[in-house]
Amino acid sequence: MACLIVRNRSSLSSLKQGSLGYLAGAALTTVAFIGLYLFFVRSHIGQEADQLAYDGAEFGRRSITPFTGRVLDAVPDIAVAFGLVLTAVIGFVRRNWRTLLVALVAAGAATASAQLLKYGILARPDLAVDGYAGNSFPSGHTTVAAASALVVFLVSGPRMRPMVAGWGTAFAVLAGVATLANQWHRPSDVIAALLWVALWGCLAGAVLAWPSVGIVPRAEAGVPAGTAAPRWLALTGLRQSTMRGIRWLSIGCGAVSAVAFVATLVLNTSLFESVGTLGSIVAYLGGVTAIVTAGLVLALSGTRLFARLP
Repeated sequence: MACLIVRNRSSLSSLKQGSLGYLAGAALTTVAFIGLYLFFVRSHIGQEADQLAYDGAEFGRRSITPFTGRVLDAVPDIAVAFGLVLTAVIGFVRRNWRTLLVALVAAGAATASAQLLKYGILARPDLAVDGYAGNSFPSGHTTVAAASALVVFLVSGPRMRPMVAGWGTAFAVLAGVATLANQWHRPSDVIAALLWVALWGCLAGAVLAWPSVGIVPRAEAGVPAGTAAPRWLALTGLRQSTMRGIRWLSIGCGAVSAVAFVATLVLNTSLFESVGTLGSIVAYLGGVTAIVTAGLVLALSGTRLFARLP
């Protein structure tokens, strides 16, 4: 009996170690999602900043409308078709049917629940802000693109996931920026969609980590103590220089976004009678860089978090 209790405790400890990181990631993305909604949808100052970026997208719309229009029209079909083909190929090669099932359920749940949130649960109050009054939070196009990338990311092997994360993030971010440039969505809608898919990805990771209870991962077996700290880099096959470059890119985009956000808030104060075209463009560029920053941060975090998942 004592041996059984010790074994159960050991299994519970392994379970906590395997799932805790994913559950923590789900909690963080949930908090970020709620905070984004409360500020940019439920507050007057947030609505003004978001709408100003939306208005500034008129500049992007005049510049690249033909391209963004084609991207937007093709996103659902491309995302679903390309995602299904890659998922089928990888699933057939790896024969990890449980991971495939969990990935498909997570992507489907993310897409369906995002539509439910936008049209049935979340509301956009009328706070006397000029512009489109309907709720568009979160973006459906971005959710579909990110969810399709999530499926391929989850079913891929550990060494392949960084590349999938990079291309998948690029596709989702491109789709999100296109919805802003074509004035279909506001910046917060796009970032919310990325966060929402990341939340379901973390929940899927927690489920997939469940059967690893009591099993030592092959990559970790026989590794001397104190040598596993940079292990996730080895597992993902990423060079430290590449990771450093991506981090600096995310920091740079984040800095530009922060400066543009502060400038937008200042321009919206009573010190200025009218924001003007320049202010709208600043807000728009801030929204674009904020979307890119969110995508990069989630890609980096996901690559590290899922590095040990088989």
